[in-house]
Amino acid sequence: MWQETNNTLYRKFEFADFSEAFAFMTRVALLAEKADHHPRWTNVWNTVEIWLNTHDAGNVVTDKDHKLAKAIDRLVQKENL
Repeated sequence: MWQETNNTLYRKFEFADFSEAFAFMTRVALLAEKADHHPRWTNVWNTVEIWLNTHDAGNVVTDKDHKLAKAIDRLVQKENL
């Protein structure tokens, strides 16, 4: 689940291996590009961490962040990740 802390939405995802984690990041990148809203994220082996906030609004959580988080959640549910 997404957590709202320090003016960001945060969520950690874990996968079977690096390949699955990287494939997930690729799918999220396509969603982010379509939304013109790009996350701050990290990937270490099978773990992807994502932080969302809106830089143009002063680095706070906005509707853009909630929309992208919901799109990522739908992706996770669809792919059964």
